[in-house]
Amino acid sequence: MVIITMMGVEIMSFDKASWVLELIAIGFNLGLVFLSFMVVLSRKIAVYLHPNQLIKQDSDGVSEATILTEIQSVEIGKTYKASLYSCFYVLFLQVVVLCYNGVCLIKLEKGFVITNLEPLILPTSQGLAWLVLSFSVLNCRVKSLEKFPLHIRLWWIVSFIICLSTLYADLMEIGIKGSKHLKSSHLLANLASTPVLGFLCFVGLRGITGITQVVRGSDLREPLLVEEDAGCLKVTAYSDAGVFSLATLSWLDALLAIGARRPLELKDIPLLDHKDRSKFNYKILNSNWDKLKSENQPSLGWALFRSFWKEAAKNAVFAGLYTLVSYVGPYMISDFVDYLGGIETFAHEGYVLAGVFFVAKLIETLTTRQWYLGVDILGMHVRSALTAMVYRKGLRLSSSSKQGHTSGEIVNYMAVDVQRVGDYAWYLHDIWMLPMQIVLALAILYKSVGIACIATLIATILSIVVTIPLARVQELYQDKLMAAKDDRMRKTSECLRNMRILKSQAWEDRYRRRLEEMRSVEFRWLKKALYSQAFITFFFWSSPIFVAAVTFGTSILIGGQLTAGGVLSALATFRILQEPLRNFPDLVSMMAQTKVSLDRIAGFLQEEELQEDATIVLPRGASNVAIEIKDGEFRWDPCGPRPTLSDIEVKVNRGMRVAVCGGVGSGKSSFLSCILGEIPKVCGEVRICGSAAYVSQSSWIQSGNIEENILFGNPKDKAKYKSVLNACSLKRDLELFSHGDQTIIGDRGINLSGGQKQRVQLARALYQDADIYLLDDPFSAVDAHTGSELFTEYILTALATKTVVYVTHQIEFLPAADLILVLKEGHIIQAGKYDDLLQAGTDFNTLVSAHQEAIEAMDIYNHSSEESDENDPLDRPIHMGAKCESVGSSMDRMAKAPTEPASGVSDHKAIKEKKKAKRSRKKQLVQEEERERGKISMKIYFSYMAAAYKGLLVPLIIIAQTLFQVLQIASNWWMAWANPQTEGDSARVSSVVLIGVYMALAFGSSWFIFVRAVLVATFGLAAAQKLFMKMLVNVFRAPMSFFDSTPAGRILNRVSVDQSVVDLDIPFRLGGFASTTIQLLGIVGVMTQVTWQVLLLVVPMAIACLWMQKYYMASSRELVRIVSIQKSPIINLFGESIAGAATIRGFGQEKRFMKRNLYLLDCFARPFFCSIAAIEWLCLRMELLSTFVFAFCLVLLVSFPRKAIDPSMAGLAVTYGLQLNARLSRWILSFCKLENKIISIERIHQYCHIPSEAPPIIEACRPPPSWPEEGNIEIIDLKVRYKENLPVVLRGVTCAFPGGKKIGIVGRTGSGKSTLIQVLFRLLEPEGGRIIIDNIDISSIGLHDLRSRLSIIPQDPTLFEGTIRGNLDPLEEHSDQEVWEALDKSQLGDVVREKELTLDAPVLENGDNWSVGQRQLVSLGRALLKQARILVLDEATASVDSATDNLIQKIIRTEFKDCTVCTIAHRIPTVIDSDLVLVLSDGQVAEFDSPSRLLEDKFSMFYKLVTEYSSRSSSIPDC
Repeated sequence: MVIITMMGVEIMSFDKASWVLELIAIGFNLGLVFLSFMVVLSRKIAVYLHPNQLIKQDSDGVSEATILTEIQSVEIGKTYKASLYSCFYVLFLQVVVLCYNGVCLIKLEKGFVITNLEPLILPTSQGLAWLVLSFSVLNCRVKSLEKFPLHIRLWWIVSFIICLSTLYADLMEIGIKGSKHLKSSHLLANLASTPVLGFLCFVGLRGITGITQVVRGSDLREPLLVEEDAGCLKVTAYSDAGVFSLATLSWLDALLAIGARRPLELKDIPLLDHKDRSKFNYKILNSNWDKLKSENQPSLGWALFRSFWKEAAKNAVFAGLYTLVSYVGPYMISDFVDYLGGIETFAHEGYVLAGVFFVAKLIETLTTRQWYLGVDILGMHVRSALTAMVYRKGLRLSSSSKQGHTSGEIVNYMAVDVQRVGDYAWYLHDIWMLPMQIVLALAILYKSVGIACIATLIATILSIVVTIPLARVQELYQDKLMAAKDDRMRKTSECLRNMRILKSQAWEDRYRRRLEEMRSVEFRWLKKALYSQAFITFFFWSSPIFVAAVTFGTSILIGGQLTAGGVLSALATFRILQEPLRNFPDLVSMMAQTKVSLDRIAGFLQEEELQEDATIVLPRGASNVAIEIKDGEFRWDPCGPRPTLSDIEVKVNRGMRVAVCGGVGSGKSSFLSCILGEIPKVCGEVRICGSAAYVSQSSWIQSGNIEENILFGNPKDKAKYKSVLNACSLKRDLELFSHGDQTIIGDRGINLSGGQKQRVQLARALYQDADIYLLDDPFSAVDAHTGSELFTEYILTALATKTVVYVTHQIEFLPAADLILVLKEGHIIQAGKYDDLLQAGTDFNTLVSAHQEAIEAMDIYNHSSEESDENDPLDRPIHMGAKCESVGSSMDRMAKAPTEPASGVSDHKAIKEKKKAKRSRKKQLVQEEERERGKISMKIYFSYMAAAYKGLLVPLIIIAQTLFQVLQIASNWWMAWANPQTEGDSARVSSVVLIGVYMALAFGSSWFIFVRAVLVATFGLAAAQKLFMKMLVNVFRAPMSFFDSTPAGRILNRVSVDQSVVDLDIPFRLGGFASTTIQLLGIVGVMTQVTWQVLLLVVPMAIACLWMQKYYMASSRELVRIVSIQKSPIINLFGESIAGAATIRGFGQEKRFMKRNLYLLDCFARPFFCSIAAIEWLCLRMELLSTFVFAFCLVLLVSFPRKAIDPSMAGLAVTYGLQLNARLSRWILSFCKLENKIISIERIHQYCHIPSEAPPIIEACRPPPSWPEEGNIEIIDLKVRYKENLPVVLRGVTCAFPGGKKIGIVGRTGSGKSTLIQVLFRLLEPEGGRIIIDNIDISSIGLHDLRSRLSIIPQDPTLFEGTIRGNLDPLEEHSDQEVWEALDKSQLGDVVREKELTLDAPVLENGDNWSVGQRQLVSLGRALLKQARILVLDEATASVDSATDNLIQKIIRTEFKDCTVCTIAHRIPTVIDSDLVLVLSDGQVAEFDSPSRLLEDKFSMFYKLVTEYSSRSSSIPDC
């Protein structure tokens, strides 16, 4: 008895000890959970109270976020990984114990009312504690902590102690009670967790996480070349990830951890693997395309298949596996309902069925994610390869092909068509999966409804057949929509390029209205496309309902008995089949769109290229003949009435200088083009020996700094570079720039003067050290002094041993030539040396005579050259009779110039200087593209929703979707409830009522879908149109400084890519998100209605999902922003490359530009790849959570006592539960994709709020209709800078131009002449001072009132695509007779009359089918039509010969005799007869007086300019 008593006491003591330990464990766990909650809450409150302390600025203004960007990467050690997995392992054990205890209680209580909750308290508290702990450990990686926080370490140590104590008590109890106690779930969990807790205790004692930060310890690691500056030197972990890492996508964890800590930058994103890079995929596709073309079977689709079939096949394996396992659930539902109804075929059947369901869903989840990631990567490869091919084709297009494809259209090929072909990867497998899904569905339906499945097949085929006419309609609408978009993009691109001329002529409103008209055409097709899509949506949401109704109706008619299990199985099957059937219209539409895009791209890729044999290039030194043309005939227009050049016979020996001259439109530029192989050759032969360098007449400058433009891809040789700057007279200009040669050049060289752009071009050519130099009128844009200096230092010195062919209108540069070619109407009418041609007379004599007339008009020959020599040694006349061998040698000698001492400058210092230059970019004109950071503001969402009908449609869309979901659930509930549970049971209603109610509910729901689709389309159309119009108006109202500092590619990116997203994507994303949200709520509602216990996991699962979504979005949002920004440089490079294709080809730089394009494509693909992987990373985790919830629901249903719940309702819950993982991931995915797409609205929103220039009209301050009457211009203390952080350009200019006088404005290149004109037109607003015209301050009136009363003939002549009449009179204010008069006066009448269409003669993009001189004459014609009181000529005759220049000056003196004419000119004869001359120097007034008064002062700057021009011309012998 004593022994028994002692044993009883011992048992009681151990029971008490266990109870105390449980209380301690519960209190400890709940306490730490509460403490963690309070810590998080306090941080949130601190952030709210002190938001400004989040980012502390140091003394240099560098934020902590900037400092953090120095971290290259975070390396995760094995210790951390093991600790994290251990935490989740213990959490999993606690969840299992909780579920097990819950099931046991339900069985014990035999119902749903549980009175004793004690067994659930401990596992619940421990589960919560380990959930918090697990995420706390995850947070250590986010913050890159090298030591675990103290509370985590204490937690692990105390948990291990409690575990050991509890285990000891339990083992002692086993010793007393026996092995029965081994069945305790708590004991088993303790045994399983003890080793893990021991490890965590050890880690807690050490405290080290195993996380290490790899920091950029040295600037030496930073690459020097732009192409190598990928930012991150690490290749993505995807390339060598293991099977587990690939399956779970955990290779992405490191990047997401950085993104959660701070906003991601491009340098954080790892490089792509070799096989994912653009170059690799481009080579494969290009090779297959070339093979097919050689076989005369140029099918782009087939080339894509040959290139990427292996990737597609690998994806097909995952897609097929997904399809198979997705039908496991519907197949087994009837068995599950039978089991719940009491039919058990073998022991533990319920748990086996639950296990099969779980495994099938698990495999489905894993395969889906791999399939989706695979198609995304496949699409990325296709897009990269196609974009590269389109770019390469753009560089090789012949002139005739260019006429059919403008740069705007080609941008659309890249931005829209290539994107669409890449997106088709998503639909690639649907073609074979749909038949496979139909077969599987029929097999399951045969089991459920018997022979009635035949009716299912017929109904399905009928549903598919009906889509054929719908697909044709969709294809038609897509064709029309794309054509309209092409037209709009072409005109938009043209307007952006020529915004300066539009604003100065006050035409911007007219051209904006044209764009609005083109958008309205596009909008009509967009409306038809979206409303037809709404009808298709209704049809295909109805088709599964139609199929179900036909199936059930047929089954009833043929006498088959429907059971609840069979019906639920059929409904689950229809639901799975519904997805491919509903996606079938998208598939058909996408196939149609992809076919259109493939045809467009293929058509472009098959366009004619430049003739490869047009020019035969011999290696350097192979011949003494540098250029030889035999019997050459060339024509730009193959259908033209006469060739551009004919009977060309030229032979140029190595080292010769050849001058080409002739009148406007005589074929001078075409002659250089035929040497380059640019102009189509009809017959003859062209040979060149050695490399060539080309300087075009219209300056082509790349975006980037001045140094990059000069080096043009070559390594920098300091001595050679310095010599080039001196030879091109650029040294002084660079000293004036605050950043020197690191100055960022704006779009199309906007912040350089015309002369500076031309000299940068010359420097670029000189630095190449080519054998042959082709210069197209390079001296027209520079002043006389600079021109003389350039000719001496550049052509006579630096190129002394080179072969030079230069086109020029400056007669004074002709005597130095070894050979002069005189062209007229495409023929070489004279060839020889200067003296020989003079003696021969004819056309050359006419050109020289015109020049002599201009010189004589200057009347300064009494000033001898000796006097000018005494005044300034720099102004000596240039004697050009000989070759000037003594002046210097060639580039070879320049390269051997003595180098400056290195003075110990290391690579480290060079890189430091480069970093300093990068930091100084914030003071440059062109800045990095703006990008929002952090969470997208709710204002963006609200502004979009309010854009259409003030947001009134949004609640209607939600109501329609809700009613659809309610009726869908009601129809399924009706079929499950009304049918008998098992065969033999009686039905609750008659067959007619059964099928009638079902059809009423089901088809009623589809009508609400139709309403929702129409409302979404209506909403999307209205919002897209309003946003587009607002953006367009704001862009056109933006100041000129915006266009100067913003590359056109950025604006085009918004009006093409982002606008397409707003047009076609965002409304359906919003509708889809609302739809998925309501469906998810419906699924959870149905499941909780049957088993409320699911809420125990649904709530924590929802919290975990939201946390993961927030964690993911921190990185995803920045990745999408980076993707959007990285798209602009691709478009910008393409636009630049098309414009400068002749220069690129002339330098033989196609390969380098192709490399640059591939590099930019990889910069775009890197963030895109990480972005798509991040989406799958999130979806995988979402679906795994929902799979476990579904499994928990199944276990609960199996564990419930039989007959405790209605088997039909349980089957309905399982039917909906099968969709839970897909719907949950789709919900999160739709929200994330919506937020990613909303970034397009964010970017458009930025351009909807550009600061506008002054109003076009100020009603209170409108000038009189006749203003200006006198034309007096008074400039008072004018100060101007291009941008707030840039230096002052005009420094206190003060002068007055009397009305009706002719004012000449001269000065060295870059002195501020063109800037003064920009301020006159208020293209630049002055920082200080005023301009008064006829007693009205121009800053007080509207811009339209000002600009429409002034007239300008600009330095860069601009023609718009269209007709000659449209270019002369775009506002259509004048009659044809007036237009003809203007053409005759501007010397173009005869040229236009020769055209077949006369005034309607076509003008191609940029006026490419008219010479530069002819374009300048068209600009004169505009001024003649406008007849403004004040006329400005900004180098208006720079591109015409002397004879034409003299004629134009006579016309201006006659036609504008009562006008104030301000003339900027480098040709002194152009301004010598002015009433007054303004001489500018470094942005200040140097001199201002009449020419005669200024010439009296031999020390005046004007005297020096005139003397210099006269001196260099005086060396020309008289004719």
